[in-house]
Amino acid sequence: MVESVEPEIDAGRYPAKRILGEQVQVRADILKEGHEVLRAVVRWRQLTPHLSRMDEWKETAMHPLGNDRWQGAFLLPRLGRYAFTIEAWGDSFATWASELERRITAGQEIRSELIEGAALLQEIGERAASDPIGVERLRRAAEELPRLSAAEALLVAKDPELLELSSRHPDRSRAQRYGREVEIIADRPRAMGGSWYEMFPRSCASAAGRHGTFRDCESMLLYLQDLGFDILYLTPIHPIGRTGRKGKENAPRAAADDVGSPWAIGAAEGGHKSVHPELGTLEDFKHLVRAAAERRLELALDLAFQCSPDHPYIREHPEWFSWRPDGTLKTAENPPKRYQDIVNFDFMGPAHESLWQELKSVVLFWIDAGVKIFRVDNPHTKPLPFWAWLISEVQSQHPEVIFLAEAFTRPKLMKALAKVGFTQSYTYFTWRNFKHELEDYFQELTDGPEVEYMRGNLWPATPDILPEFLQQGGPAAFKIRLILAGTLLPSYGIYSGYELCEAAAIPGTEEFRNSEKYQLVHRDFEAPNNIRREVRALNSIRRANPALQLYRNLRFHRADNDRVLFYSKTTPNEANQLLIAVSLDPHAPQKTTLHVPLRNLGIHPEESYQVHELLTDRRSLWKGHTSEVELTPQQPAAIWSILRFTRDETAFDYYF
Repeated sequence: MVESVEPEIDAGRYPAKRILGEQVQVRADILKEGHEVLRAVVRWRQLTPHLSRMDEWKETAMHPLGNDRWQGAFLLPRLGRYAFTIEAWGDSFATWASELERRITAGQEIRSELIEGAALLQEIGERAASDPIGVERLRRAAEELPRLSAAEALLVAKDPELLELSSRHPDRSRAQRYGREVEIIADRPRAMGGSWYEMFPRSCASAAGRHGTFRDCESMLLYLQDLGFDILYLTPIHPIGRTGRKGKENAPRAAADDVGSPWAIGAAEGGHKSVHPELGTLEDFKHLVRAAAERRLELALDLAFQCSPDHPYIREHPEWFSWRPDGTLKTAENPPKRYQDIVNFDFMGPAHESLWQELKSVVLFWIDAGVKIFRVDNPHTKPLPFWAWLISEVQSQHPEVIFLAEAFTRPKLMKALAKVGFTQSYTYFTWRNFKHELEDYFQELTDGPEVEYMRGNLWPATPDILPEFLQQGGPAAFKIRLILAGTLLPSYGIYSGYELCEAAAIPGTEEFRNSEKYQLVHRDFEAPNNIRREVRALNSIRRANPALQLYRNLRFHRADNDRVLFYSKTTPNEANQLLIAVSLDPHAPQKTTLHVPLRNLGIHPEESYQVHELLTDRRSLWKGHTSEVELTPQQPAAIWSILRFTRDETAFDYYF
């Protein structure tokens, strides 16, 4: 029997996720009646259809861990989808050798067993015909074995060369294979981690009141490069409808000069394959993509599969939409909310096949324009079968493409979106403020079953959500949530204006006052009380420390204060070890005793070690299991890099 295979999602229905170049650790329970010595292999190959042909099966040996649990591994050398299965069989010669040793130890007669062993060696020789040196070694052993003494026969039974030949040329005629092929997706490293900056391109103008352009966006690239971001994410760039257009503060009626919501996509100027004329041209957009790349910034685009009532699709393909019995077009609703400026597609209607193909062509259009990352708006309001099909179709041609699911919805639905293919997911981090809930939630994200298929991306705020913690906590709150987002998981993002600590909200809501969703916003990025220095420092630390670029290495540790979160991030080889403490109180200083996980860090209790606090560039000597620290609203977090002394180094060397 081969069972309890890992990684496997819902009995193989969905693929697990890994990163290019990563080793997939495969584990399984493998058991058989009796006392046979078993052998097992992981069989794997790449499935990605864009290759000229499917890969041939490759095999990697598995080894026992104890209690019938086995483990093997294989490498992911290219992007795309892989499949693996497991095959196991009994090794007759190794079983014979094991039984012979027990018989000799018990003083039993072994003449018949020696004849049996010789026959087994002959059978191995027949299977090893392509290995003439091995065949000769097997032939000699088979001839000699029946004439040997017990002690001499035992040496033959334990001969590593013979056991290796038996393992390399097995009789697999009665091998048992796992009942299905399990899929793995190998994504590019950016799918694991990166720092995002969200921006409304129309707000990039250098003067207040003027509509920004793609050329204006280019003037922001040096600023974002200086802050250390990896990804510039633009809200929708398409023509905006006029019917039902929302005014400032989400007013149901727009004034003549109101610009509307960019998520109300489509007008006489075009739809999802067009750009808003006030932003520029498609060539201007492509120029922005290239200019961003020169600054080491990748451009991400908002993918919103919805329309304004003015979208050309409605006139050209009315069969793609839902119509009421009275002949009117059904607008988007989530009662009591109504979105008069938005119309949804009928994703599962009679014409869904042609609709799906058209929406796929939208994604491919922007890929051709240079976009390889898509932040998908409200995917939880579209059918799961559609996303499963679309993402698989796109990634079969472009396995480098990343899809981020913007779905603040029910937990199981968020996980379902990750299962059907979304590369990354928004999380509930935005509303997790207390120590116990942060620890519980992030242990679930990084060490629970969903770690095999769901990668969180942390956002302290979005254009839709200004949490109460940020509304009330001042710059200290923005620093706290920034450091948490940038160190708990390898992917995080901020919405433009976060670095300016924008916290004005409509009373009693999580909505920004003067929301950028409905109007142009002009920002002074030199305004006082900004936290640009902290953003720059964090992104620099993230790039310099591989431990912060890993997902499954988060460990929480004890701090004797419920308002201080204490955790570590370490690389597997222990070359990069970080301890991180963050105050959860933006209003008052917090003192605490940190209980340093010396055993986890490989540090002897009597050993002195240096800590380098990376945010302030201060160095200290620590010794023992505890350390006293104080965090303040001005400096609410600390990130210590551990540096231990070698035998030839002293504290004097480090300080002087």
